[in-house]
Amino acid sequence: MQLTKHWAATLDDYVIDLAWSPDGAALAAASAAGPLSLFARADGAKLHVLPGHDGGTNALAWRPAAQRSEVRDQRSEASRQMSEEKPQFAEESAPPLTSDLRPLTSGSTLASGGQDGAVKFWDATTGQHTATAKLGKAWIEHLAWLPVQRSEARGQMSEPGQAPLSSAATPTSDLRPLSSDLWPQTPSLLFAASGRTLAALRPDASIAHTFKPAPKTISALAAAPHGGTVAAAYFGGVCLWDTADFVPQKDFPYANGIHALVWSPDSKWLVSGNQDPSVHLWIPEKDIELHMSGYEGKVKFLSFDQSSRWLATSGGRDACIWDCEGAGPEGREPAMLPHEAPVGAVAFQHQHGLLATGSGDGTVQLWSPERRQPLRATVKMPSAATKFAWAPDDSALAIGTERGAVYVLKCEA
Repeated sequence: MQLTKHWAATLDDYVIDLAWSPDGAALAAASAAGPLSLFARADGAKLHVLPGHDGGTNALAWRPAAQRSEVRDQRSEASRQMSEEKPQFAEESAPPLTSDLRPLTSGSTLASGGQDGAVKFWDATTGQHTATAKLGKAWIEHLAWLPVQRSEARGQMSEPGQAPLSSAATPTSDLRPLSSDLWPQTPSLLFAASGRTLAALRPDASIAHTFKPAPKTISALAAAPHGGTVAAAYFGGVCLWDTADFVPQKDFPYANGIHALVWSPDSKWLVSGNQDPSVHLWIPEKDIELHMSGYEGKVKFLSFDQSSRWLATSGGRDACIWDCEGAGPEGREPAMLPHEAPVGAVAFQHQHGLLATGSGDGTVQLWSPERRQPLRATVKMPSAATKFAWAPDDSALAIGTERGAVYVLKCEA
């Protein structure tokens, strides 16, 4: 296994976030100083530089692309609606394109949150700012997209006390045709945390719902992989919210600060990385809790592999790997993947089993946790990694560093 440099770029400040577009064609990088940069995956060419947020940018999130079944549903629904509105068209005639139906490169909507208390939406194809939602004075530090029910996609869902939205008010990006190589975006809402406030935003920046304020500042946000639930953590616990009707599902008390929150891909486990320092696990469907302590420092980074078996955590000079198979890791000895400096980033691939870990001395390593000899590759960077992002097809690893460098490395057997 080899990690080889594909291209590199430099931002004007610390790289605070990285995110690949759903089709993997572009990489978005956020500078802590505020600007956003969009790079072409093929050669690192700078596609756009976006102004970002005054005071600094904190988070990025691409609107997800639709799955094929969703695309078929959207096209069928669009055809049905137009056939009802335009009965004069013969069955064999193709419905005309309207403003609601236009070609779009997959995942062209990028959302960002900043220190100005705003969420901004960007068209990554044109590099244009499209909308802003101002949520208050608190920083926007956490963003998560989640699919919505069909009624919301058609503009039929209303907020409490309001009449249903008309089709004219529906965001125009929810129904678009499918070409052979371009997928439309899925009807979805963006969940954004600002201080104690959690809000659900439509892609046009209108507010679908504002949730009851959390007891303390929201410190982490995680969307359930199968949809329907978003988890919001704060000092003192985690609340699970239903994303269809916006009601609370469950509250999990935890008497300490929470730095990180992640779901397993099968949605069985919800895990927090904590200030105490420790890792806490819940099985929400069964109200089961597990706890692992003994870390050297605060646990700020968590990652599950695609099988939902292996959980990687930071929190010391070793990356700690827990086996979550069956009843879970409590009582089991974790695997320890050693570094010479504290581990500051961990990230499993999306479809495969490689784990990337980065430490404070600039070392980046690849591991296969299930192997007897797990270490697969080592690369030494000029400065410590702040963020990892695997490309959707797992063939490239993007790395952001403390000194503002962005590296894209090819992962080759």
